[in-house]
Amino acid sequence: MKKRIIISSVAVFAVAGAAVVFFGSAKSTKENDLPKVKVERGTIIDKALAVGTIEPEFEISVKSKVSGVVKKIFADAGTYVRAGNPLLEVKPDPAPIELADAERQVQLADVEMENLSKEKVREESLMQKGLISQKEYESFQSSYENADLRRKITKEKLELLRSGKVRIEGKDIESVILAPIDGYVLKKMVEVGDPVVPIASFSEGTVLMKMANMEQLIFKGTVDEIDVGKLKEGMEAELKVGALPNDTVHGTLRQIWLKAEKKENATVFPIEILIPRTGSVTLRAGYSANASIIIQKKTDVLTIPERVVTFKQDSTSVMVALALRDEMRLIKTGLSDAINVEVLSGLREGEEVREKPVKKID
Repeated sequence: MKKRIIISSVAVFAVAGAAVVFFGSAKSTKENDLPKVKVERGTIIDKALAVGTIEPEFEISVKSKVSGVVKKIFADAGTYVRAGNPLLEVKPDPAPIELADAERQVQLADVEMENLSKEKVREESLMQKGLISQKEYESFQSSYENADLRRKITKEKLELLRSGKVRIEGKDIESVILAPIDGYVLKKMVEVGDPVVPIASFSEGTVLMKMANMEQLIFKGTVDEIDVGKLKEGMEAELKVGALPNDTVHGTLRQIWLKAEKKENATVFPIEILIPRTGSVTLRAGYSANASIIIQKKTDVLTIPERVVTFKQDSTSVMVALALRDEMRLIKTGLSDAINVEVLSGLREGEEVREKPVKKID
């Protein structure tokens, strides 16, 4: 009987031991089944993201020097024109009382000059006889010249109101608006028949068209306040344009604003990126784009995915997959792009590192 009890006990312990070995081995095997990644050489780039649009560096508002209504449009939006080419014509449209007043002013100026011309003959006769002083004669001569100038101004004003064209001191002033620069018409702001207010000291005038030279473009955008302290003028930038997903445009950071702005409860700083002339990519004003400003770049360095690294207080470690067993090893990291991280020491090229186990959500 004792013999049977002893044999039974031995059997139980043997089964229990086998179970421990089996489940322990299974657990170890499960840990070793975690995916592995190799330590490889690559490039790490630290970037700051800016969101904005592409705009012309210089945009001109075309305005008129004469009032009236738009009579004819020679260039539509998207048209390339040379400086001096006609853009549109403004037909004078004076109010009846304004035209009548201008005509009366000319008549009054003519009457004044007729009277002064007669007076001039008398003044010259008196001067020759010595009956008036040189000073008196010069005073009359000045009055005569001022009256003659006023008559010219009133006639020029009347001519401009009637025909929209006049020549003043060798310079033509007309109602045909000419292109001030070589460039494209970006936007047409008026249509035929629309009223036109001229440029004046008390008025900015009606904007007729928007023009720009599209060979000089800039990116205007904003960066988060977290990144602005890392930026410096002259840094390289890569632009991804929403309308051109397969192309990358390069530029140079030109300006960083000193004052922040508030956008959707976030603090951002405006920036400008200068885009050199690109022959292969056609850029249009108003394209939305994202700019990656390169803060720091390292090439041919050891890299691993940042997700496999364990950061604990002041230490940084990874699980290295060795032939016989895995080993937790301390490493030193450098530059990170939030996906991959540079390995300064603790790993060699070609070594394999275990992925972290996926945490279960209870």
